[in-house]
Amino acid sequence: MLEQLGEANTATLIGLGGGVVLGLAARIGRFCTLGAIEDYLYGADDRRLRMWALAIGVAIIGCHLAMSTDLLDGASTAYLDRVWNPAGSIVGGLMFGYGMALSGNCGYGALARLGGGDLRSFLIVIVMGLSAYFVMSGPLAHVRVWLFPVETGAQSPQGLSQYLDASHGVDPAVTGLVVGGLIIVVALCNSTFRKSPVHIFWGSIVGLAIVSGWVGTYWVAMTGFEAEPIETHSFAAPIGDTIYYGMTASGNMLSFSVGSVVGVVIGACLGSFSKGHFRWEACEDPRELRRQIVGAAIMGPGAILAVGCSVGQGISAFSVLAYSAPVTFLAIFAGAALGLRQLITGFVPAE
Repeated sequence: MLEQLGEANTATLIGLGGGVVLGLAARIGRFCTLGAIEDYLYGADDRRLRMWALAIGVAIIGCHLAMSTDLLDGASTAYLDRVWNPAGSIVGGLMFGYGMALSGNCGYGALARLGGGDLRSFLIVIVMGLSAYFVMSGPLAHVRVWLFPVETGAQSPQGLSQYLDASHGVDPAVTGLVVGGLIIVVALCNSTFRKSPVHIFWGSIVGLAIVSGWVGTYWVAMTGFEAEPIETHSFAAPIGDTIYYGMTASGNMLSFSVGSVVGVVIGACLGSFSKGHFRWEACEDPRELRRQIVGAAIMGPGAILAVGCSVGQGISAFSVLAYSAPVTFLAIFAGAALGLRQLITGFVPAE
């Protein structure tokens, strides 16, 4: 396949396939970061949060089994190769979560809603992608590096599995099975969740989609002749990559990121039509549109500072047990909780 398609196109197809699955999970399985947090905080329903935990547990076990069978080198992934900056994780996570609440969606959720015909999400996607690039490689890139230094090529992989292996001789596969298994047990310990096969199925599928990205791009990198990055699904900088490719396709190459972003939109569109939910929507309230634009403009830089979004850090980095994952995820949760509280209390009339 590599000989006919080339490394970049093959990686794109791998990203496209996983993206379609994630788009279907969002529209059919209602897999959504902000929705899970909002249900938990204000709806007394933790099923979607447990669904997220199940996806994390499955991704951890899948990735560590892949590492134990030489289908993936965890140390070569960006989350483990880059020196962890806790301040970036906390500040970026809080920014991302708060912006997500204002926008009503994360990048992944906005792509999924766009696939369902929501034109407001198109604006969120554009603003988030551009704002991410603005601080990643644009005018504020030097300020970002000065405030939150970036250092790649860490002397030791920045992850729990590799630490336990180096310091105590614990096989990474054992660590992955134990940690991932415990997270799955916690997710399934609720009887209401166990009686919801839809949540269990799509949560598991999302975790496997993350694994497919790691294993697929690692295979391309090891089998092909050109240097291809080892990556999986994330939706902040990849949205900017997709916009950039759309403007410079004649002098640029496809990538896993572009395939992933387009795949989510296609999968969400298919899922919407299958459920009869597809309909064109626009924003009728200028104040709502302003709030969503501001939220998207905060989310993009936040994801760059945190080195990942709710999917990138919340599942992908978790899958390799990166130190940054739980800290960033908690910061995103806190930022979203603050933003939701502000929005909800803002609608309570004064006494």
